Amino acid sequence: MNAIPAGTAQPARPATDRMSPLAMVAVVAGVLLTGAAIGVLGSRSSPIVGVILLVVGLALTIVGAAGLGRNLQPWLPREPGWEDNPSVYPAKLEGQLDPTLSRWLWLFKWLLAIPHYIVLVILWGAFLVVTVAAGFVILFTGRYPQPLFQFSVGVLRWSWRVAFYSYGALGSDRYPPFTLARAEYPATFEVLYPERLSHWKVLVKSWLLALPHLFIVAALSGGAASTQTSAGRISLLSLLVFIAAVILLFKGVYRLGIFDFVMGINRWAYRVTVYCALLRDDYPPFRLDQGPVELGAHPADT
Repeated sequence: MNAIPAGTAQPARPATDRMSPLAMVAVVAGVLLTGAAIGVLGSRSSPIVGVILLVVGLALTIVGAAGLGRNLQPWLPREPGWEDNPSVYPAKLEGQLDPTLSRWLWLFKWLLAIPHYIVLVILWGAFLVVTVAAGFVILFTGRYPQPLFQFSVGVLRWSWRVAFYSYGALGSDRYPPFTLARAEYPATFEVLYPERLSHWKVLVKSWLLALPHLFIVAALSGGAASTQTSAGRISLLSLLVFIAAVILLFKGVYRLGIFDFVMGINRWAYRVTVYCALLRDDYPPFRLDQGPVELGAHPADT
């Protein structure tokens, strides 16, 4: 079977791919208020105040996320009908290994990445709220609201860049940009927007249908797409990245065999996250697609 190109991004629109500061403030305020509401409701000190904080927090989070996602372009495939090829999954995770990596910089990336970790904690809180909200919309309409979809993909895209820079791959010494949008960076992530989604699968995808994958991904990476924070857990991924780092420290090279395997684990984890986050109904393949580019990707896409 001839491989069909997995897709490519549209040309960037610098004027609109920038994150709205007001929308970002709304997301931060919404997540903080939601967290405060959970604390108040948990203490049972003032349930009315807790409910008010919760409603306002959730509303701000969803409105802010929609505002951020509205400015992000959808990913369009290069050729119509490409996703009819069962060997190509409608989510693309790629990463190009830097030809020259510092021997020692990886020792301090945990410190350098702290600003990203702080922002990602907020964004992942919003990601969870958006996923639940989108689940209710999908249940009744069969559609994922596109601005919220683009926001969720943007969070995964940001997470993958940070993971690629830090202990999810150690594939680049270039500092990741602070943006949900596409950027000139050696790590990329895209998901094709679905025109329709199953009404009933939304009830069972994340906890039942995905269960076999979740067990495998837990063993391989210690978590799903949050590999930038799960790298400290003992897993095959963390072990491989550590071995690559030690070889890099003493030999000054990143073994390509290890890098390809690391990419395969991350690709599997992010595909499962896409499925569990209700972004696609396509069941992830039980396949470790190794290497820097997606299976079936055209060289021009990389």
